[in-house]
Amino acid sequence: MRILMLSWEYPPKNVGGLAQHVNHLSKALAKHGAEVHVITVGGNDIIPYEDRDGVKVHRVAPYSLPAPDFRTWILHLNFSMLEYAVTLINSLKGVDIIHTHDWLAAYAGRAIKHSFRLPLVATIHATEYGRNNGLHNDNQRYISDVEWWLTFEAWKVIVCSLFMEHELRGFFQLPGDKITVVPNGVNVEDFSPALRAPKPVDEKYVFFIGRLVREKGVQVLLEAAPKILTRFPEARFIIAGTGPYEEHLRARTRALGLEHRVYFAGYIDDLTRNRLYQQSSVAVFPSLYEPFGIVALEAMAAKTPVVVTDTGGLSEIVEHGSDGLKCYVDSPDSLADNIIAVLDSPRLAERLRLNGYEKVKNRYNWLAVADRTLAVYENVLRQSRRADWHTDTWMASHPISALYEKIRSFGINFWGQRTLRAH
Repeated sequence: MRILMLSWEYPPKNVGGLAQHVNHLSKALAKHGAEVHVITVGGNDIIPYEDRDGVKVHRVAPYSLPAPDFRTWILHLNFSMLEYAVTLINSLKGVDIIHTHDWLAAYAGRAIKHSFRLPLVATIHATEYGRNNGLHNDNQRYISDVEWWLTFEAWKVIVCSLFMEHELRGFFQLPGDKITVVPNGVNVEDFSPALRAPKPVDEKYVFFIGRLVREKGVQVLLEAAPKILTRFPEARFIIAGTGPYEEHLRARTRALGLEHRVYFAGYIDDLTRNRLYQQSSVAVFPSLYEPFGIVALEAMAAKTPVVVTDTGGLSEIVEHGSDGLKCYVDSPDSLADNIIAVLDSPRLAERLRLNGYEKVKNRYNWLAVADRTLAVYENVLRQSRRADWHTDTWMASHPISALYEKIRSFGINFWGQRTLRAH
């Protein structure tokens, strides 16, 4: 099977979890014997083409035109991806399926689909509605419209959790048989005990890693820190990652008088990440919104006890008291109490550590994720061979938002009848 995968980020360009998802999924698909081509963003200092563990990675630069905002830049990138894809598909004498990740590659994915009459699969990693707890301005509404448009155009939509399935069925009114849940994975060998460094004797490290945006909840951890320090004055808080919320978090750290106990590590490489996991007493992920939470899997693979908020995909990963602890969302007191419980009880920490490792090793591995993804592809290919291809002329002459509102106006019963869908 020959797969064309589109993603706006791929290592070494890492913005969020999407890059690592596409990286590990594509490699696992290649191990299953698939021929995988990834088209992604390039740049001056990035190799334009390479074969990474069996995956053909094609990096393209967006148009070298001024982009007044991120949306325009994404359009420039999609035009470049589309042009490159046309040449690539022709040189390969065709591909079997297109797999587009999130709205950031929707334009290129849809154009390739209709130009070559190829079935399109989309993975929705998060929604603009969920990230912002609603749509509050025109930019957010625009992105949400494009997300919905991508799900409309896709033959199948893959999501990483039951939480995300519920969100798409509720907000986008997608029919249930158009959505497939395939969780994320982790390679436990990447967190080998051979890499384990000794834990500091006199300090307890509380570790967070992730993009520094409001929905990741680092501000809740900062508010919880004084209560934790009252019980464990030797605790140190390590915040790894970058993002637009960083200056706000640093300002709040200063306001709370925590500069001597909170360290902002910035972007860290995989080796540093692994060492920090292994040296930490607890890994904490206090998200307000979390479609899955792959960082929790990483911590469990590193045999680090985890504390997470009881929300989204994190709720599905962690069984409270068995392989991790769960706290209330946006509650510094609840978060502090659960972190203190881990720091206060070596016996509890050891149980969480060992059970978490066994869970990710047995349930969440990338080869199993790739196997389930291949099953989606094969099902789509069987159905697409029997389908009549056409482009909706009404849609071609109306704005996306108009079609979106037209379909949403029919409500849940309309979708339940499954009388209108795109393939």
